Amino acid sequence: MTSQSLVKMDGVSKRFGSAIALEHLSLEIKQGEFVTFLGPSGCGKSTTLRILGGFERPDTGRVILDGEDVTHQPPERRHVNMVFQDYALFPHMTVRQNISFSLELKGMGKVAIKQQLGEIMSFLELKDYGDRYPGQLSGGQRQRVALARALAPEPALLLLDEPLAALDAKLRGQVQRELKSIQRQTNKTFCFVTHDQDEALTMSDRIIVMNMGKVEQDGSPEELYFKPASRFVA
Repeated sequence: MTSQSLVKMDGVSKRFGSAIALEHLSLEIKQGEFVTFLGPSGCGKSTTLRILGGFERPDTGRVILDGEDVTHQPPERRHVNMVFQDYALFPHMTVRQNISFSLELKGMGKVAIKQQLGEIMSFLELKDYGDRYPGQLSGGQRQRVALARALAPEPALLLLDEPLAALDAKLRGQVQRELKSIQRQTNKTFCFVTHDQDEALTMSDRIIVMNMGKVEQDGSPEELYFKPASRFVA
């Protein structure tokens, strides 16, 4: 693995009963990349994210994060956070409490939490919404809260599992631009899952097209658009 590589999956396979979710998947992801896993439902893209996050364990193969074998480590032991499609915000907690919760889990002290909370809420333009509850926010605002909660502990890797799927087309375009801007400003490694080809082409440094648990093509948006490896990719 090169010095720039943050993530390595080596021969990872996963079955659910008789169904093959991933078959001998091997790939590397560099520090600071915005990588999108693209493909239809059931192709293995979300399973890949869940294995990277520690929510699923592979049947075979290894997962290396920042030079450390984390294959059998639980989510809380990894420097990884995840944003889910439904955001998974606590409805009975305010915006401020939702974001603070992720810092408390890391064992940070009150002074450090207050400072980090202020910085991330300012960065994501949430300072005016700190005392509101998720039910009082728009879809785009809830998305930013989920992102703030995931970014606040400063993970090495951020996983995003179809986080824009529930947004209408206009808002979706706006949040796409925001996400890309945030990734650029923080220089975090983002692994994004979508079934939307236009979304992948717009946002990504690199796209990994998946089909039936395998990589169909891995390349830049330009490579996939102008030189698709198969009819499936095209």
